[in-house]
Amino acid sequence: MGYVFLGALALLAGLAAYNHISKLSPRVRMRALRWLVVGGGFLLAGFMLVARRFDLALFLGVTAFAVLRTGKLGPFSFDAPEGASGNVSEVRSYRFAMELDHDTGAVHGRVLNGQFAGMDLMDLDEWETRTLLAEIEGDQDSLSLLESWLDVNRSGWREYFAGDSADESSGQTSHSDPIAEAYDVLGLAPGAGAEEIRAAHRELMKALHPDHGGSSYLAAKINQARDTLLDSVRKE
Repeated sequence: MGYVFLGALALLAGLAAYNHISKLSPRVRMRALRWLVVGGGFLLAGFMLVARRFDLALFLGVTAFAVLRTGKLGPFSFDAPEGASGNVSEVRSYRFAMELDHDTGAVHGRVLNGQFAGMDLMDLDEWETRTLLAEIEGDQDSLSLLESWLDVNRSGWREYFAGDSADESSGQTSHSDPIAEAYDVLGLAPGAGAEEIRAAHRELMKALHPDHGGSSYLAAKINQARDTLLDSVRKE
């Protein structure tokens, strides 16, 4: 009965691992499969030792060690599939080096020149991003690359930046009345209670949270509005 239970447990663990591995890129998938085989081999070798099947334990242990050392199981190789390196395209301009992962659709970017040279674009905050956009305004190739990166990684940035520009041109400032602005951001009427504030925040974040492909800038603004209003409510 114990062996049946262990077998069923191993089957469920294997199915869960396969489901996770199948979503990975080919290169990462093969590396994960290699470690899965090595770990499973050593685990089974341990079970065989406990069961006093020393011959099977030795065979499984040697096989797992061979896979760990060589990355191969007989004719099967756990190295990245042929052509896997071609799944990443690189594009360069004077200012940037961009990489597109065709398996995941992710776009990675690095600054080559200027005051942010050497930085990953993902590490730039809002002010730095605005500064970089202004800095490369005359370099159309670099500007196009940066805008493409922002479209993928900072969804909603155009509307967010355009909205702030409109406020500045009309003479409004984001700090003139932070409480009123926070109510506007969350779509609440003045005087809303803490529960209403939290509920409005949750609804907006469902669509805008960066983990779900939304805009990190808008999400930060919504978080700030919530914190501002909750602090105001606590002081009353």
